[in-house]
Amino acid sequence: MAKKQKIKKTLVEQILDKANLPYLSLSLNALEEKTLPAGIERSDIYKTLALIGDKTGPIVGILPLTEHLSEKKLAKISGNKKISMIPQKELQKTTGYIHGANNPVGIWQNKKFPIYIDHLAKSRAFIIVSAGEVGRSVSINPIALAEFVHAQFVELREA
Repeated sequence: MAKKQKIKKTLVEQILDKANLPYLSLSLNALEEKTLPAGIERSDIYKTLALIGDKTGPIVGILPLTEHLSEKKLAKISGNKKISMIPQKELQKTTGYIHGANNPVGIWQNKKFPIYIDHLAKSRAFIIVSAGEVGRSVSINPIALAEFVHAQFVELREA
């Protein structure tokens, strides 16, 4: 019989282990997969968006994959007049991650950028965010995540 291959933990998973924060590892690429594993809805998956504010510099917004970010709301909440997405060619230099791998844990640990999570997450038992590599995710309690990365729960979605 073939040995079961052990998947190496991502840096994000190692950070969560060290902090004793419970999570569930998932092999999941929400950008490409049409069908999701049983028990997971698209609204369970949260995207981590890296933006730049005209006054504060880089900020992070986290909201369900199924929703659209209101840049106007996030700008006001974060103390900016306007914000915009960080261009893809500058993303890795700014956050340390490529498109599809941005995650709140790694960004907070390395950059300490302000993080804002859509308030919808607060009432959920878990949300799924990237684990720092494309195709890898973690399911984690949103309140525990917010406390760990010093995030605020706010209204981020377009109405």
